[in-house]
Amino acid sequence: MDNWSRTAKIAYKRWRNPELRGPVNFVGQNDEDQGTDNEICTIASAKPNTGGGKSAFRSGFDRTEGTFTVYDALEAIGFGKFQWKICLLTGLSWIGDSMEMMILSILGPQLHCEWRLPSYKVALITSVVFVGMGLSSPIWGNVSDKYGRRVGLMICMCWTLYYGLLSSFSPVYGWLLVLRGLVGFGIGGAPQSVTLYSEFLPVKARGTCIMLISAFWAIGAVFEVLLALWIMPTLGWRWLLGLSTIPTAVFVCFCFWLPESPRFDVLTGRTEKAVATLTRIAKENGKALPKGKLAAYKQNGRGQIKDLFARQYWRTTLLLWLIWFANAFSYYGIVLLTTELFQSGHSCGVTQGAKIEPSCSQECKYLTSADYKDLLWTTLAEFPGLLVILVAVERIGRKWSMALCFFMFSLCILPLYACIGRLALTIFIFIARAFISGGFQVAFVYTPEVFPTENRALAMGMCSAVARVGSLITPFVAQVMLRVSVNLTLSMYCSCCLLAGVASLILPIETLGRGLQESSLDQEAGEQRTTTTRQSNLAPHF
Repeated sequence: MDNWSRTAKIAYKRWRNPELRGPVNFVGQNDEDQGTDNEICTIASAKPNTGGGKSAFRSGFDRTEGTFTVYDALEAIGFGKFQWKICLLTGLSWIGDSMEMMILSILGPQLHCEWRLPSYKVALITSVVFVGMGLSSPIWGNVSDKYGRRVGLMICMCWTLYYGLLSSFSPVYGWLLVLRGLVGFGIGGAPQSVTLYSEFLPVKARGTCIMLISAFWAIGAVFEVLLALWIMPTLGWRWLLGLSTIPTAVFVCFCFWLPESPRFDVLTGRTEKAVATLTRIAKENGKALPKGKLAAYKQNGRGQIKDLFARQYWRTTLLLWLIWFANAFSYYGIVLLTTELFQSGHSCGVTQGAKIEPSCSQECKYLTSADYKDLLWTTLAEFPGLLVILVAVERIGRKWSMALCFFMFSLCILPLYACIGRLALTIFIFIARAFISGGFQVAFVYTPEVFPTENRALAMGMCSAVARVGSLITPFVAQVMLRVSVNLTLSMYCSCCLLAGVASLILPIETLGRGLQESSLDQEAGEQRTTTTRQSNLAPHF
């Protein structure tokens, strides 16, 4: 038995389930068995002195002595100059996405007056964008998982730029509707910028950095309002549509600098390309790669929806779909509610009244400079929310941060049931938007962390598609149901966020301090290690 006499490796893992604290249970737990306890346990895995040079166990990849993984390389390289560059570049795609979305709240009133469109046609201009995004998000995710994150992101942004420019030349309403729908189809791939960026980040920097890149969304929204304030009174909506594509155009011009994710390259067998990328990152950051060769992963099927419902992921998938739906439903809902409640007259009468009487559908009212300033103030609410969650996401974890945002949003909705003045109404809406915006950004942090590389992009795409369903439904609640019952409308948003808050708390995995999983085979190998370890512990010791 002297072959098992010495310990080959000491592994430190963050313990996930306080009820399973035996040393044999530290690996192989699926996502439904892992809790949020942050206790650290130390496990010694025995290694036979066979002289073969191979590790006694494998964890989803062919790793031998003198090898390192992409995770090891990124941890050694750390955060530096390269990550700042890719942050700015992917942030441009986020700005372009935000501006294309923000323009919807500005384009509607203008075309309502200029083309004498009825209300339902104005609403369709917004709806077709969300339909396009909902249809394309899983497609872009599948493309990114099969052909690369860089490829998927570049194609979708080129698509968005092309049809965004064409839409500014729309001669009639029908053409505008089609072209804006195609713009939405392209925007559906923008979340893949987060997938790409996250795969270049070390563990300690990942949460903060993804939250910071999400700040580009708020920057894009503010920039769009300022651009509209300058362009609309003089040049009109066509120029606004054209100039709003500038950030996307800048991204397209520089996107060829973007490297492919080394995690994706290793998973697809292109180890040499991954090494070249890691060497480039190390050189720019002034660091050295670990010694040895890069370990090759065992490949598994990529970009398959069925993998999201595998035994270890199905619960996480369904809970995240509810969370993403609630985020989009509530975020766009509070944006629409802001305008509706303010335009309905005295806020006290609005919140106490049973319903809001509809006005003439052909009534024409151009946005004034005062309207743009109010829109700017409400948009600025996203910055304080982002700052609060930026601290919380690394202190209390992803799950608790999302739950905090949902519960605070519901809490801020409650005073709207009562008779409050316009100033108080503005303050509560401001706070509510700040928290729901922050919660949305935490979802962008958590989702790439919890799924493996082989289907991470598809998971993001599917979550984004479910979110678009919430975006499609919310106008009928915030604008149509509001005219029937204000209290019922507020109850819809409040109850939806309460459910999402509970869903956040019961997510099986807390990803704070957790490395990105490369393959679902890691889980399977972990289960095999558990069985082997149990057998060795049961063996007689002499």
